[in-house]
Amino acid sequence: MKNLILILFVFLVIGCTSNKPKEQAMNTLEKPAKVELKLNKGKYQLYVNQQPFFIKGAGLEFGEISSLAKHKGNSFRTWRTENGKQSGKEVLDQAHKYGLMVTMGIEVARERHGFDYNDEVAVKEQLERIKKEVIALKDHPALLIWAIGNELNLRATNPKVWDAVNDISKMIHEIDPNHLTTTTLAGISQQEIDNIKERCTDIDVLSVQMYGKIIELPKMIKDYGWEGPYIVTEWGATGHWEVPKTSWNVPIEENSTVKASNYLKRYQVAIEADSLKCIGSYVFLWGQKQERTPTWYGVFLEDGSETESVDVMHYIWSGTWPHNRAPKVESFTLNSKTAYENVILKENQEVVALFTVKDIENDSINYKWELLPESTDLGDGGDFEKRPKAIDMKVINSTNGELKFKAPEVKGAYRLFGYADDGHSKAATANIPFKVN
Repeated sequence: MKNLILILFVFLVIGCTSNKPKEQAMNTLEKPAKVELKLNKGKYQLYVNQQPFFIKGAGLEFGEISSLAKHKGNSFRTWRTENGKQSGKEVLDQAHKYGLMVTMGIEVARERHGFDYNDEVAVKEQLERIKKEVIALKDHPALLIWAIGNELNLRATNPKVWDAVNDISKMIHEIDPNHLTTTTLAGISQQEIDNIKERCTDIDVLSVQMYGKIIELPKMIKDYGWEGPYIVTEWGATGHWEVPKTSWNVPIEENSTVKASNYLKRYQVAIEADSLKCIGSYVFLWGQKQERTPTWYGVFLEDGSETESVDVMHYIWSGTWPHNRAPKVESFTLNSKTAYENVILKENQEVVALFTVKDIENDSINYKWELLPESTDLGDGGDFEKRPKAIDMKVINSTNGELKFKAPEVKGAYRLFGYADDGHSKAATANIPFKVN
């Protein structure tokens, strides 16, 4: 009996010993990342687990996380801990699966939505709610930075919002010593920088969101006296508030090729150029959304096709172009007029649309068309907008990028969208607004 007990004891010891490396590996895997900022010879550098880390990221809420890794991104940002489809932990788990780090957004009430930062009870309740969210996610190994609120300065007048952000940052640092905090600004001005420097000193890094004017950002950072590090947490296509408009006051969207060219230029001039203070960026949007149009800000189309802007980001992040490139838009006209020439039609008028694209690999191109009424559900600051319902077109003929159709019978403002895909999930797109009188 003693021998039997001894044998069992030996087996037990051997079994426990053999499991130790596996347990240690699991424990290492589950440890939170140690994220730090260091200043060396005037240059700010982000470190993750003592390794230099430059953010090659994208804003991603409902997009495909695996595709970001495939195109050599290393991080993405969210706008809230619960996006309505996945929990924060599920998002972080998926990020970790693909080796990505997450700047986790925290929903903070906005003054433009009616929140009163003079209401001390409401502000305290918000802090307590956020504390629970932080505790739930703070030890996840894919967590990089906490982003406290989104564009809280947009149409805001009460500077106490920055007191609240500062208190949230202090709370986070007390319970989570491993991660940094930031808050994101819509644009940048002297007043906002002064408010942050006076009232929000606890944040580790500033985040700025700019579109067409981003090429001015490095100069603005210097002129307004921001001496710390910063991240560009949104940038991309020219904003709908920045482009020319038609005579009936609707914005003219750039085609997918113009957008891609701007992405590359803006990255090189505004992000890559500031090697001392900028620690990375998040391009907007790694996915698709309706905002003025279904194609304006997403680098993907609704069917999941990748536009030329994805190719550009792949090049920016990896230094090489993808094996298969998206088609390039050469021209798009309606009765020989571009979008900038105020296309006005009559009811039931016969119309000819010409959509010309070029494919680098000479792939066969498939063309699709869609007619939408001009969107009237116009949000603010990226708020939800409802997609207009497509209108059945009276098509006369459609061949290889040429569409003959009849204008709608109902007066109003419309957009004709052209899509050209190469059969390999790469596509080009353009649209022309027109009016029926």
